[in-house]
Amino acid sequence: MRELAILTFVTLDGVMQAPAMPDEDRSGGFARGGWAAPYWDEVMSQVGREAMAQPYDMLFGRKTYDLFAGHWPDVEGDPAADMMNAATKHVVTSSPDTLNWANSHAITGNITDKVAGLKNQDGPLLQVHGSGELIQTLMAADLVDEYRLWIFPTVVGPGKRLFQQSYGHRSLRLSKSEACRNGVVMNIYRHDTQS
Repeated sequence: MRELAILTFVTLDGVMQAPAMPDEDRSGGFARGGWAAPYWDEVMSQVGREAMAQPYDMLFGRKTYDLFAGHWPDVEGDPAADMMNAATKHVVTSSPDTLNWANSHAITGNITDKVAGLKNQDGPLLQVHGSGELIQTLMAADLVDEYRLWIFPTVVGPGKRLFQQSYGHRSLRLSKSEACRNGVVMNIYRHDTQS
């Protein structure tokens, strides 16, 4: 049995859409892509230390997989890239024959059943990077064990939010928090088993 953690960058007003690049995701008319870029160096150092230093498997929605697969396989001599390239990657997709990044496996059919099956296997932590639509599905099915959130000191207004809808009452416990000098705050939350 293993756990599932989401790793997400969010604005102060809760938007997770297109943190890295202006054209990353313009759906819904979103024009504020790349809002995290001014904070990148210090944050990525913290992400590497806090969330990517131990072995993990990755779980992606197809759009995020394509973004990562278009960059990370070509990065050499970087420990984070080496771990990602070696990790098993599970991808929710309707086009399984186009998964070209090493160690990629398609998830088709009933997503929640398949992910629950992955969680019941032995293996390292399952990490979800970005993948906003997939995260909504996982939260609705109560499959998320840990929320690894980097909260950026910026407000962008309308956009896709981490908590787009209510999934009922869930108490979380802060297990770790650390601020960067640039104002970004890492908060790691786990389900509170006491409530």
